[in-house]
Amino acid sequence: MSAVAAAARRNGREQVGVAVIGCGAWGRNYVRVLRELPQARVDVVCDASAERLEVIRQAFPDVRLVSSVDEAVATPGVEAAVVCTPASSHRAVAQHCLRVGLHTLVEKPLTTCTEDADALIAAAAEAGLVLMTGHTFLYNAGIRKAREYVQSGALGRVYYLYSRRTNLGPIRHDVDAVWDLAPHDVSIFNFVLGRRPEWVSAIGACVVSENLPDVGFVSLGYPGGVVAHAHVSWAEPNKVRELVIVGSDKRVVVNDLDALERVRVFDKGVARAPAEGSTYGEFRLLLRNGDITSPMVEMTEPLKEQCIHFLASVRSRATPLTDGRMGRDVVSVMEAIGRSIIAGGEPVEVAGEPASAHPALRLERRRFIRRRAPARDAVRM
Repeated sequence: MSAVAAAARRNGREQVGVAVIGCGAWGRNYVRVLRELPQARVDVVCDASAERLEVIRQAFPDVRLVSSVDEAVATPGVEAAVVCTPASSHRAVAQHCLRVGLHTLVEKPLTTCTEDADALIAAAAEAGLVLMTGHTFLYNAGIRKAREYVQSGALGRVYYLYSRRTNLGPIRHDVDAVWDLAPHDVSIFNFVLGRRPEWVSAIGACVVSENLPDVGFVSLGYPGGVVAHAHVSWAEPNKVRELVIVGSDKRVVVNDLDALERVRVFDKGVARAPAEGSTYGEFRLLLRNGDITSPMVEMTEPLKEQCIHFLASVRSRATPLTDGRMGRDVVSVMEAIGRSIIAGGEPVEVAGEPASAHPALRLERRRFIRRRAPARDAVRM
C-alpha cells in the first residue's frame, strides 16, 4: 500500500479511483491536483495525442496512460471520471462514463446545448450517479466572499455587476472566446445573485481570428432590474480577472490576480430620497463616502477545493454545489448569448425555466464540504 493510500485509510477514507480523460492544460492540472489528495487515486489518464500523454508520463511516470476512452473507463478500480475533452465532445464522453457506472465531473461548459445537458442529467439521475460541472470559480474564496456580502444585504440593493476576463490568448479552435471565457462569468453572476438572467444582449468580434470571435461584450438582465456585463477577450495584452459589484451602500471588487488584497470593499454608495418640500415626486441623490477595507480571504486553490468537493460528493452521494442542473442553466444562457451575437446584439430571452431553482445557492449547499487537503483535448472512443 502506498504512503498516500495508507494516510487516506488512517483518516477513515477510502480512495476514489479516478480516470482523467483529456490531458491538455486543464487535464494536466486535474492530474496534478488529484494526486496531491489522499482521497483520490489517479488510476489512468486518457488522450488520443501521444505527445500529450508523453508530457504526463514525464511528470508522473507511474500513471497508466491509454488512448482509448473504452480502455480508460474499463480500468479496474476506477469509480469516477474527470472529462477535460473539447466542449463539443462532452456529451458523448460523459454519457459513456455514466453508462458504465462512473461518477462524472465535466469541465465547463457542461455541454454546448441544453438538449445534451438534459441528456446527461437524465442519465446520471437514472443511474444514481453524481454529475458535476467544473465551474471552478465558484470554489474561489474571493468569489465566495463577494457572494457573502451580496446575500447578507451588506451592499444594500445591488444595482449592477461587471467583470473583465482578458488575456493575450490562448487561441482555441473548438470554441470561440465567448464560449471559452463567458461561462465563468455567467456562473459567477448566477452564483452571486442566486438566480438566472431573464435576457441577454451580446456582440462578438474577430479581431485576430478569421472565423471565431475572440472578443465579446455580454450584457445580462436579472430579475429585480439588476444588470450585469462581462467583457471577454483573447486579444488583450493585459491579463485581467476582475469582478465588481455595485450596491446602494457599498461596492465590492474582486481582483483574482492580487495576492495581497484579493477582495476590497468600498463603503461608498448612492441612493435616491424624496426632495425636501417637493410634492411632485422629485428625488435627490444621497452620496456617502466611507472607508475602504480588505477582508481576510483564505488562500486556497479553487481547483483543489472543487476536486475535494467532487470526491466528497462521490462518497456521500450528496448533490454537488455545481451539479448538472447548474451547468445546464449556464448552457441555456450561453445559447441565448450565441443567438444575440448572430442577431447583432439584439436582446434575446433566456429560453425555458431554470433547470434548478438554486436552493443550494440560497442555503450555500450545506453539504458543501471544505475539507483541507495536505501539504481539452482530443480523445478516442
